[in-house]
This record gives sequence, structure tokens and C-alpha cells, in this order.
Amino acid sequence: MAAARLPSEQSGCQAPRSLLDFLFCISSCPSMSDANPHPDNTLLARELVGPVLHLRLNRPAKRNALNDALIGALHAAFDDPPPQARAAVISAAGEHFCAGLDLSELAERSVFEGVEHARMWHAAFDRIQFGRIPVVVALHGAVVGGGLELAAAAHIRVADKTAFYGLPEGKRGLFVGGGGSARVPRLIGFARMTDMMLTGRVLDAQEGQACGLSHYLVEEGQALQKALELAQRIANNAPLSNYAVIQALPRIAQLSQPDGLFMEALMAAISQGDEAAKQRMRDFLEGRGEKVRKPS
Repeated sequence: MAAARLPSEQSGCQAPRSLLDFLFCISSCPSMSDANPHPDNTLLARELVGPVLHLRLNRPAKRNALNDALIGALHAAFDDPPPQARAAVISAAGEHFCAGLDLSELAERSVFEGVEHARMWHAAFDRIQFGRIPVVVALHGAVVGGGLELAAAAHIRVADKTAFYGLPEGKRGLFVGGGGSARVPRLIGFARMTDMMLTGRVLDAQEGQACGLSHYLVEEGQALQKALELAQRIANNAPLSNYAVIQALPRIAQLSQPDGLFMEALMAAISQGDEAAKQRMRDFLEGRGEKVRKPS
């Protein structure tokens, strides 16, 4: 498979324009396949709300089930977000966030073709988790199978009280193929995921909040508003600091403590050397910065 390329690489090799560009280049996964060069824009609505890129899954009649075209559209959106975007929100039209893989398009595949298909999903979801900008997802209704795998790739998850979570692959003779085995256990533990896959257990919104599937739980219909508010807040951070958080934290979590501490020292030094960080420190020291306060 060809490696995913940055926009600056598509017309010839060019020097990174900034330290952030350089870090993005070196952290991009070389095994990612190219996104669909002609994604169907009707499947994924796009809107720029100030510095926030809002992407909306747009297959409500199919409960926003994921087909190859929609996966390609997601990959393309995060492979080349608008330069002014500092954060992103993923939401969904209709009554459900995502009911998982579109089984009506599930074709008989050889083992090799099945591996390639899963790796296509991995490439798209890796680009969400390890892309340029933090991603907040707004969840409601079904967050099932591949929908839960998509949600797990985001950095912040906001659910409303209609959300419910399931991993029905085991009941259908399948196995998760969109990164769920690597991401979901890091949120809820492999024992709970084992229960969901073997028994078909479905978690409601309260259970999902309690076990770590969502960061925020809001009233019905309020998930998107909350997600956009959080994304706007995130977008106000220094871009390099945001980038360090989404790139370094998951990697440090997998390292030994000595190795993790060394990477932390490197990221701390890189982040504080950025001009945006220096300006924020000056603002704080001169009384213009926001202080940490107890929640009201």
C-alpha cells in the first residue's frame, strides 16, 4: 500500500514550514494507504465553524452505517483538514450516531482481502487519532460496532442520554476490524469488552459514562452543542501543545516509565519553546491569563 502523503508532499518534497509541520511529518504512519481520491461528499457533510471543522455522518436512513466510501471520506477529511482548523467535531445526522459496518455491502473476501479491508479502516481511524488536530465526537443513539471503533479513535467523547453501546461482532460470526481490539480495551478494559463481544451485552449511556466510554454525559439533544463548545475551547490552546497531547500521551502510556519520562522531557521542552506558548506564559505572568478555578 502507498504511504499517506501530506499536502506539501503531493507536488514534490518540500521542507516543513514549521516545527509543527515537521512533527506531523515524522509521526505519520508510513503504512497508511492513500485515502479515496474522490470521496462522496454527500456521505460526510463538512462545515468550518470558526477554527472548528465540523464533520457530520450523513446516512441517517442507514443509521449512519459505515461503508467504504464513508471511510474514505473520513480519511480524506483528516488527511488534509483546512489550514485554519484547530480542532474538529464529528457528529451524525438522524436518530443514531453509527450502527457500525454496513452489512448490506459486506462482500465475500479472501483472507488477504479481509486484511486489506481492515487496514483501510485502520488507516482512516489512525488519521483521526494521530492527525494534526484534536477531535471531539458527539454521540447519540446507537454507537455500535464500527461506530464505537470510530468514537474510540476520537480524543474527547460527548454522549447524550439516548446513547447506547454494543459490539455485536461476536454474535454475527465476525471480529472487530476497525481498531476496536486496540482502542476500546484502553477505555474500558479487555474483560468488559470480552463480555460485550461474547454475550452481546449493550451498555446504556449511564453505564458508558461510568466505565469510560464517554467523557461527558449531557441531556438528550445536547451532545453536539457541548462538543462544539469543547472544540472551541481546545482550538484556543497553543497548536503545538494540542499536538503534543494527542501525539505523545498515547505513546507514553505504552512505554516503560523511564522511557516515558524521557519522551515527556522532550515534549515539554519542544512545547515551551514554541512562540505561542511563550506568549501565553507572558499573558499569565502579566495578569491576562485565565487562572484555574474550582468548578461552580
